[in-house]
Amino acid sequence: MVAMHWSSAALLALLGAAAASTGDTGSVFSKASNDSLLWGAYRPNLYFGLRPRLPKSLTTALLWSRVEDFSHVSEGIRYTCEQNEDMGGYGWDKYDPRTGGVQTVYDKGNGIDMETSFVKFDEGRGGWGARVKGSVREDAEPSLGSQNGVKEGSKTAVWFTVGAEGLSSLEVLGAEGGGDMGFDRNVVINGQTTDLGEFRLTVTETHEKNQHPQHNHPSYHAKPLEHTLVHSVQVPEEALWQSKPLIFSSLKTTIDAYVEKYTQEQMPPPWQTYTIQNLPGTGNFHMVQKVFEGDFEFDIFYTPSTMLKTPSSSDLTQEIDKVTKAFDSKFSDVLAPNKPFTKDDHSTFSKSLLSNLMGGIGYFYGDQLVDRSYASEYEEVNEGFDQETAEARGRNEQKLEGPYELFTSIPSRPFFPRGFLWDEGFHLLPIVDWDAELVMQILGSWFNTMDEDGWIPREQILGNEARSKVPQEFQIQYPHYANPPTLFMVLEALLDKIEGKKADTELTKVLKPWLAQVYPLLQRNFDWYRKTQFGDLKSYDRPAFSSKEAYRWRGRTPQHILTSGLDDYPRAQPPHPGELHVDLISWMGMMSRSMHRIASYLEESEDATRISKIADAIRKNVDDLHWSAKDKTYCDATIDDYEESVHVCHKGYISIFPFMTGLIGPEHEHLKAVLDLIGDEHELWSPHGIRSLSKADALYGTEENYWRSPVWMNMNYLIVRQLLNIAQAAGLQQKQAAKLYTSLRKNLVNTVYESWKETGFAWEQYNPETGQGQRTRHFTGWTSLVVKIMRMPETPSVGGHDEL
Repeated sequence: MVAMHWSSAALLALLGAAAASTGDTGSVFSKASNDSLLWGAYRPNLYFGLRPRLPKSLTTALLWSRVEDFSHVSEGIRYTCEQNEDMGGYGWDKYDPRTGGVQTVYDKGNGIDMETSFVKFDEGRGGWGARVKGSVREDAEPSLGSQNGVKEGSKTAVWFTVGAEGLSSLEVLGAEGGGDMGFDRNVVINGQTTDLGEFRLTVTETHEKNQHPQHNHPSYHAKPLEHTLVHSVQVPEEALWQSKPLIFSSLKTTIDAYVEKYTQEQMPPPWQTYTIQNLPGTGNFHMVQKVFEGDFEFDIFYTPSTMLKTPSSSDLTQEIDKVTKAFDSKFSDVLAPNKPFTKDDHSTFSKSLLSNLMGGIGYFYGDQLVDRSYASEYEEVNEGFDQETAEARGRNEQKLEGPYELFTSIPSRPFFPRGFLWDEGFHLLPIVDWDAELVMQILGSWFNTMDEDGWIPREQILGNEARSKVPQEFQIQYPHYANPPTLFMVLEALLDKIEGKKADTELTKVLKPWLAQVYPLLQRNFDWYRKTQFGDLKSYDRPAFSSKEAYRWRGRTPQHILTSGLDDYPRAQPPHPGELHVDLISWMGMMSRSMHRIASYLEESEDATRISKIADAIRKNVDDLHWSAKDKTYCDATIDDYEESVHVCHKGYISIFPFMTGLIGPEHEHLKAVLDLIGDEHELWSPHGIRSLSKADALYGTEENYWRSPVWMNMNYLIVRQLLNIAQAAGLQQKQAAKLYTSLRKNLVNTVYESWKETGFAWEQYNPETGQGQRTRHFTGWTSLVVKIMRMPETPSVGGHDEL
């Protein structure tokens, strides 16, 4: 082991960071619960990347490419999940963050299917194993190489990289034995980090059928099994995430040497040329390369010093089988689809969406860009404020803050591999049925990013790796910009789990002390929304039950309200400081209801009484301020040229937000009008789900058409859930709600399922006319809510709410 010397101050700083990694809200969870979540596929932006849930620690990555021609490799190396790579689908078939699972990548472009398995051997000690299997696809292009007139199989190069951040050491064991010819079966890397202690990483090849390509070029002098190369380097810590460029750098050195020795006309074949230098030793970054012909398989083991021995490949086989069977069993108990979605294909589909949702959970650590200038323009008090705020943003007064850490799921591995505040609440709703404590750990991580005012950044773009996927203009966060507070939906879902006939008594033991810990943060966040996103009632003649409960999103432009989450949904023109937004007051109604339930549960009686009054005022003000008798729907409000308050009505998701957030009960006077709008084929209803904007609106399908026609699964989940609630309660609209519920549930599931079968992917949104998936593919964030929709009952039953 390489000796390292550090100052006591530096060591204490890192130890403090490691101790904080579970978050301030982690102490209520058992050691076993925390330990089982230490390691995971927590680099979801990669096809396969493992790391612990610790800052400045060990990271791994897998890369591969077909290596049969010189023109393919630069574009063919797979590393980060990409939107436009030639994939026939990819993702986790079965995955539980606590135990592991199996993932398949259908790599059409490289003509190979990659299966990556990851399992934990001993959660208490942190040991794990991974298996990488490559299977040549039946539709793969024939091999481009031949030897002595005999056709050869597909050649694949695979790289496994290991990087260590912070106070650490890594060294290849027996490096001097590798020599120019490389290693035969095993590569062993000994390591040590402050948070993990001592450990050993073993890359081993025991599969007897593995074949390594041979050829007659003078450069070839290795034995058939000695096709494993290791290059150890020391690189700046900020470059450790860049496995692909670092591999290219090593490849270039090899290629340049071949060119000098053999000339470009007499180069070795590509599978010999595209190899890293064999320079094993010490460093903070290690590249391991293997080159195979045809199908292949190899294993990787992480063994901490606390484990008695490194498991064998047969141990790994047994553990993979155990983990996948346990997943199937739990799925059958917790989230198996109900009729009519009971075919094996539907179960496979549902398991895939759930697994990819949980396989999209990542751990992020780094700094982020925040504009804390608190410029006066950001108050948005003047007409024309959108121009003033644009000028303020243009001054570029943002600064790097942090580091922060976040444990979160993500919307899309190729396109949105970072935390989004309003997405996360939807992500956690299916996961709360699977693992409530996991959800609480994720919630606690989000709440721990809150500043002293109560603001949580709506996008968490932490560190250079995360920023590399985000255009510059979207990287900056502003402490006066909100986002829908969907995390409070999840808090309600947790309370639902400890109430009713199927109450989770084990969860109760953990939930109450955890809620008591996070409660001050919840209060701070609730108060921040009320202080910063208030709407102006006093300056205009707006009669309402309450003179306080009105709300307006900050951050408007004429084209967008990005902060609302509904980006280009039509709003009042031009932007006006007197606007009131029906979706935001609806979110505040949900938030206040959640806060009231939590305060009551924690026996915070004074808070419960105060918040109950706020919730009641919001419910009444929704009708007083936003119901348009003329249009028979809920609408935004603005101020016209005569300084009068007027409604701005664009029927769509905005119009039914009070319904979606549960503010309209079975006896509400406007319920029938809402249900009529939902079910109207000329307005919102489509064969594939509820449209985001009415088909009759003049702006339907125009310009960006992001939220101006497509079907979104997060909004449709809220709709179908509330339809079920109404259908299960006595009321005049019970039958109408039940009919809509039954049809909508089928439409939504069939839409996502058929598109998944056709393309291999879940999508960000769906075309209301054709049902085809649109925009971002591999969007296994809130589209995975279909898992919960499939679990809902086929037909409503009065008084039952257990499957929501």
